[in-house]
Amino acid sequence: MSMINYASREINCKIVYYGPGLGGKTSNLEFVYEKVSPNTRGKLISLATETERTLFFDFLPVDLGEIRGFRTRFHLYTVPGQVYYNASRKLILKGVDGVVFVADSQVDRAEANMESMQNLYDNMAEHGYDLTRMPFVLQYNKRDLPNAAPLPELEAMLNPGWEVTEPAKQKPSENPFRPGVPLVEKLPTGEWWERVPSFEAVATTGAGVFDTLKAVSKLVVRALG
Repeated sequence: MSMINYASREINCKIVYYGPGLGGKTSNLEFVYEKVSPNTRGKLISLATETERTLFFDFLPVDLGEIRGFRTRFHLYTVPGQVYYNASRKLILKGVDGVVFVADSQVDRAEANMESMQNLYDNMAEHGYDLTRMPFVLQYNKRDLPNAAPLPELEAMLNPGWEVTEPAKQKPSENPFRPGVPLVEKLPTGEWWERVPSFEAVATTGAGVFDTLKAVSKLVVRALG
């Protein structure tokens, strides 16, 4: 998980962008890298495979403040989208502090989205991580395309949620990033249910990219506190 560098007074946190191939993970990181101040970012590293690239870079956001006198440096990674690169996916997830799942909104990518989401849960479990208990957000990318699935369908498919069994957490909670959208709610059947924050995006233009990043970053910082 997060690493403390006492010499530079920095806490280093790892955020991984996960999702199906060609869903927009690379576009997210490239847009962030382009917009972040050169003075606060490291070098953009690209590891090419036959079908796509794995990217990573680090940056120091100036708007998140300090935690106990330490600044927070984020290291952003993408994973290969193709399932046959699973060994690389597992390796990149090691030590992760926050996850962004980038879903492809196109109707014909439903199966690829679900396969990748299941793969994420499986790989996290192999590392001993509980995805329901760590910073995790969803991004529905390519919302500008004519064959984009309706948002309620994507939510039902990829963000069905899980039951809240701890009494202390059984209270209504609104998505702090999207007012009016519940994160924790009581179902008509009596169970308390929780979902993860989700965002609409068009990564090629940057729409929703920083909303997604800010959300997962704030959740990571909150977890550190």
